[in-house]
Amino acid sequence: MSASSVWTPVPELSRRRRFLVLAICCASMVVVVMDISIVNVALPAIRHDLHASVSGLQWTVDAYTLVLAGFLVLAGSTADRVGRRRIFQVGLAAFGLGSLLCSLAPSIGWLIAARALQAVGGTMLNPVAMAIVATTFPDPAERARAIGVFGSVSGLSLALGPILGGALVDGFGWRSIFWINVPIVAAAIVCTGLFVPESRAARARRFDPVGQTLVTLVLGSVVYAIIESSRLGWTSPIILGLLAVAVLGTLGILGYEPRRVDPLLELRLFRSVPFSAAILMALWALCGFGAFLFVTTQYLQDMRGMSALTAGLCLLPVGVLVVVLSPFTGRMVGARGPRLPLVVSGAALALGGGASIWLGPATPLPAVLAIYLLFGIFLGTVNPPITNTAVSGMPRSMAGVATSLASAGRQTGTTLGVAISGTIVGSAVARGGTAFTSAEHGVWWLVLGLGVGILVLGLLSTGRWALDTAARAKALFEGVDRGASTPGVSRDVQGVR
Repeated sequence: MSASSVWTPVPELSRRRRFLVLAICCASMVVVVMDISIVNVALPAIRHDLHASVSGLQWTVDAYTLVLAGFLVLAGSTADRVGRRRIFQVGLAAFGLGSLLCSLAPSIGWLIAARALQAVGGTMLNPVAMAIVATTFPDPAERARAIGVFGSVSGLSLALGPILGGALVDGFGWRSIFWINVPIVAAAIVCTGLFVPESRAARARRFDPVGQTLVTLVLGSVVYAIIESSRLGWTSPIILGLLAVAVLGTLGILGYEPRRVDPLLELRLFRSVPFSAAILMALWALCGFGAFLFVTTQYLQDMRGMSALTAGLCLLPVGVLVVVLSPFTGRMVGARGPRLPLVVSGAALALGGGASIWLGPATPLPAVLAIYLLFGIFLGTVNPPITNTAVSGMPRSMAGVATSLASAGRQTGTTLGVAISGTIVGSAVARGGTAFTSAEHGVWWLVLGLGVGILVLGLLSTGRWALDTAARAKALFEGVDRGASTPGVSRDVQGVR
């Protein structure tokens, strides 16, 4: 959802049509989110068919998540300005075209480029669909339930992607994981035109080209440096230059963004400890899960000799627990707050990472599946409290920004998880056997540390001191809620569209 503060009213819709709109938005989220995880199970087949290197496989995943992370906020604010239904349909068309080109890719380079086009469409679907849902359900209680359904579908899609991907890869080849998107997207475009009402923000945020450029430079430089470091070495002039660009870009963001009324990154939000912790937890959580998926699908297929479908079914415990736990977690967060689910999710991720250190090529399958249950508990309990913590105490004007940045944190985490884990296992993928499982240990130590970090931040961000910082941050935006100018910002950088 984008950063707009106030939504223009949409025509009153019948209950049946409101839930039809919800179904259309959920369908779009299924293909966008599932494509983050569905590709992982096809990586071994892609590697063999296109003769791809490990870095090529990393970019196959990261070209998608990197673009999603970099342009989510921009897409949401653009939709607020020119119309959410219009941008939603453009996003569907771009995603469908990208999927078609992925299925036809003759080489790994073409596949990576097509994945980036897919993600350009995806950026127009993820936040915009949430905004459409929010405007379609004016009743607060009904809206909360609809957003809960939307969030559950998102988490379920991420977890079930490897299962569906395995079935498609075994039955029809890896290209089928992209073909399947095309008819779904075509139907969604038609249904959106027929049933989804147009809406815009009463006051949309201004485009921030400098901020967008800086964010893209920082993310792209860091990810490229991590992925290519195994080939070029950390002391390579190219790698050092990329890291320097990332540092300079970060300094540019810190210096430029506070001067804008409508910055791409609203840095004042980070004065709220719950918000800052939520962004970090979103990044760490999906970094851990991205690393888990990238390494696990190759472990199951290349090290244990499983078919793509069997490997996907081995991840079924993750999907089942997401289905069972996500709604329960949402209710728990509403009734008791986010602390307990955050502690549970952090502990489950840490235990899953620690237990995975003992995995080998001959580890009994029941023991492997028991470890995957821990990752299912983690994924089923982590998303609702992170979203709740991100918007805790935020004024309405900033709720969209907060959720968009949390979503961007998740995508950035997935990108970094794949980049880092691929760099760690690197050359061991080709050698296989104990070389691969030994290299995996570095990944699992990372996952363990991320889980501990989430547990600690979950405790720190839900205490009285943290909530007081959220209240002070909220006070900074009271003028924005009333449509007033932001104190302390010179008139020459103020104004609205």
